[in-house]
Amino acid sequence: MSENNATPTTATATAPEPRGASLTRPRREPMFPEGPAPDPAGDHHERRIRSFQPRRSRVTQGQADALRRLWPQWGLDIDGMRRLDLGELFGEPGRPATGMPVVLEIGFGMGEATAQMAAADPATGILACDVHTPGQGHLLALAERNGSANIRVANGDAIILLREMLAPDSLAGVRVFFPDPWPKKRHHKRRLIQPEFVALAASRIAPGGLLHCATDWEPYAEQMLEVLSAAPDFENTQPDGGYAPRPDFRPLTRFEGQGLRKGHVVHDLLFRRRAH
Repeated sequence: MSENNATPTTATATAPEPRGASLTRPRREPMFPEGPAPDPAGDHHERRIRSFQPRRSRVTQGQADALRRLWPQWGLDIDGMRRLDLGELFGEPGRPATGMPVVLEIGFGMGEATAQMAAADPATGILACDVHTPGQGHLLALAERNGSANIRVANGDAIILLREMLAPDSLAGVRVFFPDPWPKKRHHKRRLIQPEFVALAASRIAPGGLLHCATDWEPYAEQMLEVLSAAPDFENTQPDGGYAPRPDFRPLTRFEGQGLRKGHVVHDLLFRRRAH
């Protein structure tokens, strides 16, 4: 997994409980009955090679509290069984956020960068997708602490979200920051940035919207540039056809800073959806 753990990752997590709590909660009872589901899409959709892998870690008490309180308001499961109304999703009861641009972020790790971007641009909605339960709870807590009502946390497979639950041309952009590079050659087929994914993303991004990728893994950056440059629906924002400097709106994360100090090179790729 890359520094930011930005690819969706599954997690089986346990929250700290008071002494003796296991006597009052059946062992197999869901920890968050109204929170993120372990497998929201179930058997409704085909099984396929996925770009994410399981990762286990513990849910802290603060993350668990945020999930219990905020998930019913700001969270959603990717079940692939309905089309989302983004105005309704980002609005308040009876007051849809009509006209608010929405960006999909695929994989947000622990959510620090996502929370910073949301706080810096409150007029843009961020639909943040991951399946790492501690990260979901942490991002919800950060959103509440910052007073950012423009974050929604989606739990599940981003491909199903794009294909089944988002309307064509409904997004202002898609962000994929530090996805798992799957460095071994036999695992390259698991990388998210492939022609099929790029075509799907293009169908959901409105003309003029951005597909923004970032990676610290040089071979993956080269593949990203090759795949995106060949995509007929996108054009590189850089006149020389190469990588872009890190834009101000993408925060420098703690993990990225550590990598830079070790000599890692981070590449940003910004491609704009063509108008047809």
